[in-house]
Amino acid sequence: MEVFKKTTMLTDTPFHYCPGCTHGITHRLVAECIEELGMSEQCIGVAPVGCAVLAYNYFNCDMYEASHGRAPAVATGVKRVHPDKLVFAYQGDGDLASIGIAEIIHAAARGENISIFFINNAIYGMTGGQMAPTTLIGQVATTAPAGRDEKLNGMPLNMAELLATVPGTSYIERVSACSIKGIIATKKAVKKALQNQLDGKGFSLVEILSTCPTNWRMTPVDAMKWVDTEMVKQFPLGVTKDKGAE
Repeated sequence: MEVFKKTTMLTDTPFHYCPGCTHGITHRLVAECIEELGMSEQCIGVAPVGCAVLAYNYFNCDMYEASHGRAPAVATGVKRVHPDKLVFAYQGDGDLASIGIAEIIHAAARGENISIFFINNAIYGMTGGQMAPTTLIGQVATTAPAGRDEKLNGMPLNMAELLATVPGTSYIERVSACSIKGIIATKKAVKKALQNQLDGKGFSLVEILSTCPTNWRMTPVDAMKWVDTEMVKQFPLGVTKDKGAE
């Protein structure tokens, strides 16, 4: 009896991610959903600059590599040229919430019919652990060795709540990939974001709370626990906007 079968939407290339990083889990969930929706041959992805910069090696579909932060703009162009394709962008917090914040807000404002998967691990992972727009108050980073200070650095950006206020957005949800329950919820949200696009409902974004054990200086187990005990205090899980349910 077959218990588990690897999705055909992932290649056989070994992931380069650090042990305990949840990028691999999220890649698999996105890939499974695309295959289950029957869109494996009609899918185009946009890779970010960040830890997932090599995503084009893992997803078994046509992929673009966007300049840092520009994935929503690239995805917009792809979808407008190929409106029949399933188009997704995969971005980290530095890519989306820092250098790319203008692109994500304006894509949302236009109500572009694309699906965005936003990995929030509260730090710059690829470049060595600098403070990100999502770094928590008191969280240590290489550019905040004493911890993020509200008076000096401001508050973390809550992108799900921010984008929910933009009239053009259709569906925004925050989930966590750091527990069995969270992974199940993440897959459900990912599939809904993709299905919304197929149904022509407009801009969808799923924010996924994720780990970075290497730059957090934690074990993978402790990193998983930290997401579900500390990160959720700043970034509460749940749907922040769903026009389809209104």
